[in-house]
Amino acid sequence: MISLQSYVQGRWVAGTGDPKTLHDPATEAVLGDVRPGGVDFAAALAHAHQVGGPALRALTFPQRGELLKALSAKIHEHRDELIEIAGRNGGNTRGDAKFDLDGCTGTLAFYAHLASTLPAARHLVDGDGTQLGRTPRFWGQHILTSRPGAAVHINAFNFPAWGMGEKMACALLAGVPVLEKAGTPSAMLAHRLAQLVVDSKILPEGAFQFFAGSISGMLDLLSAQDTVAFTGSSVTGALIRGNKNLVARNVRVNIEADSINSAILGEDVETGGDTLEQFLGNVTIDMTQKAGQKCTAVRRILVPAGKVAEVAESLVERLKAVRMGNPLDGDVRMGPVASAEQLRDVRAGIQKLQAVCDTVLGGPQAVADKGYFVTPTLLKARSADAAVLHELEVFGPCASIIPYSGRVEEAIDLANRGGGGLVASVYSDDRAFVEALVAGIAPWHGRIWLGSEKTHGQALGPGAVLPGTIHGGPGRAGGGEELGGLRGLMPYLQRTAVQGDRAVVDRAFGKGQG
Repeated sequence: MISLQSYVQGRWVAGTGDPKTLHDPATEAVLGDVRPGGVDFAAALAHAHQVGGPALRALTFPQRGELLKALSAKIHEHRDELIEIAGRNGGNTRGDAKFDLDGCTGTLAFYAHLASTLPAARHLVDGDGTQLGRTPRFWGQHILTSRPGAAVHINAFNFPAWGMGEKMACALLAGVPVLEKAGTPSAMLAHRLAQLVVDSKILPEGAFQFFAGSISGMLDLLSAQDTVAFTGSSVTGALIRGNKNLVARNVRVNIEADSINSAILGEDVETGGDTLEQFLGNVTIDMTQKAGQKCTAVRRILVPAGKVAEVAESLVERLKAVRMGNPLDGDVRMGPVASAEQLRDVRAGIQKLQAVCDTVLGGPQAVADKGYFVTPTLLKARSADAAVLHELEVFGPCASIIPYSGRVEEAIDLANRGGGGLVASVYSDDRAFVEALVAGIAPWHGRIWLGSEKTHGQALGPGAVLPGTIHGGPGRAGGGEELGGLRGLMPYLQRTAVQGDRAVVDRAFGKGQG
């Protein structure tokens, strides 16, 4: 049994206070604990501001990229060890753990490569310059510079590696030191990753600090140059956004929260075709990968009424074939949810949905004597108008089929009732349907994934968050935005308009030299 420590001010610090127990979610065995106190938040923040920040800002963008490349390689060296930890503390199958860890190292490597394409500078040019006066002599140029603050990253339990890695990659490349908070149920994996980062000595001192316990008190200390990035529930996200200090000082807050994502099947999709096969395969993966504990997982399956029986039968067949059990067993394809609290929430959520749905497969009942297991649960809505379908996210292996007429207007209406989503997936080879649907739901979604005969076998599924495009969404999804290439650096950079004599402006800032 291990009591996880925090890494602050260049040393490991033991936690204090009442312990939060960490379990193996497959066996309920106690593995360790996390304690909320023991950290001087003001001193940790000052260390980031005064030591880590200046060291990172002294480097050019390509030099920072070399740090990310080395971090990616170091973490990958320990892949097998990390997979085992993810299985024991996170309930991850080997496939689930690879998805998380390779997402982390892949994102670090992506931003390392991106950095190699940037100028050897400490600022970036943002767009073309513009004439501001009667002649070109009076000139304006926008530039992007590193903010002299710190990035406080509050990570979720479901992706302890990928979530931390993607936030770190963007902040460190922008020249901003990071303070990483682990999601508690799976904190053992995040803690081991932190040990690897620290022991590698790749990053300058003060550029990386790690918190195993609570950091809520730190929010009261942040200033205008700092940034908060949070992934988790909309309830917690609202509390963070409403923190009096963050509001008063206009601290940047980036939130990625709940999302009741939809998968939309077009009326044109035919039985036995590649598009339907892609739809069925992706929905099955989304429901069972990470035991459905993905912010991008499909929760609402919109199916034309005439195709519901066929789709339900095919999904049941696939879901029944998914072997559930201890994730450390090689042939298991779905493990438990991450904690006893998650198990209670998922069961309660399924029961609420059952009030307006018929149960096609599964349900909230216990399926094992030990462990936090939930069987894959497929429901069918009695009415598409039931509000709970569009308001409740069951963060587990559960999704609801919602019959609709097949008309694009109805699909748009139902998809948008989620109040803002991270991703919607659309399966159709009818271009007119797809174009109208995208135009109708784009304002309410951060990403729209299009499946068709031509993408079958050629595309990663909608549940994968890729660093080249943004991750985030409007409304209840948090209103935030991460990744997306250089867009991912924007929360940590300041855009400034430099105005003056064109010769001076161009020489100093026009080509990104500095």
